[in-house]
Amino acid sequence: MRIRALVVATGAVALSALAVPAAQAAPTTAPGVTFSQVKINAGKAVVVGPTAKVTVNATYTVTKPANLNAASIDTGPLLYRGTQLNAQADIIGGDDPGVCSAVSTTVLHCTAKIQFRPVGSDEYEGLANTQAGAWKVGALAVPRNATGLGDFTWQSNLGAINVQRQAKLTVNAAPEPVKKGKTLTVTGALTRANWDTHKYAGYSAQSVQLQFRKSGSSTYSTVKTVKTGSTGALKTTVTASVDGYYRFVFAGTSTTPAVSAAGDFVDVR
Repeated sequence: MRIRALVVATGAVALSALAVPAAQAAPTTAPGVTFSQVKINAGKAVVVGPTAKVTVNATYTVTKPANLNAASIDTGPLLYRGTQLNAQADIIGGDDPGVCSAVSTTVLHCTAKIQFRPVGSDEYEGLANTQAGAWKVGALAVPRNATGLGDFTWQSNLGAINVQRQAKLTVNAAPEPVKKGKTLTVTGALTRANWDTHKYAGYSAQSVQLQFRKSGSSTYSTVKTVKTGSTGALKTTVTASVDGYYRFVFAGTSTTPAVSAAGDFVDVR
């Protein structure tokens, strides 16, 4: 049996993708295994753009009875939303089960891959904008002769990770060149992936720092904080003093990663 396409879905929709062949074997029981040391994407947030699938690595440990044949079960880590990982939870998982190697008769070290897709980007269910943010980490074990949900072992509360909408940030300082003491207008935009439309869209009402780095220096200093408008647009003014680079910096949120614009050089004369 393959654990296939445990991608974002709800309840039976997610589990129908397991495609358990009910006629292939006699009923079995849930494997007596436990999961530990589950780490997804090396513990870092997963950032997903508007269209492309993102695949990350996961590692985990399975502890099993000595008399349970490791080849008789499929296992894999999952992300879920809800109180517990079960058939009613929203789930993100891999197209295939994990690959495990035995370090003893009772302990397996395993690796797996988990896929993240914007909604409707291919034949699978996928992420919607409302699903950005915190997800819990769990894991699932399924006997290869499973006949129903009662044969599965679910384990919840193995950690947490953020799944975020990829962000972009631009900056432009004008006029260039500018006379010393004159006003510079600095504009830009903060946008992020819209998983529902497969495009980038403005991120409104967010605090963004305007920073300046003097020519010849390697350090940026914050000049002021600016709020994005309804379309993610940024606009502010400063007084030109010396040659240097201006950039906008966004600290990020649980749903959107931190991002910095490339510095825009201004020649002050």
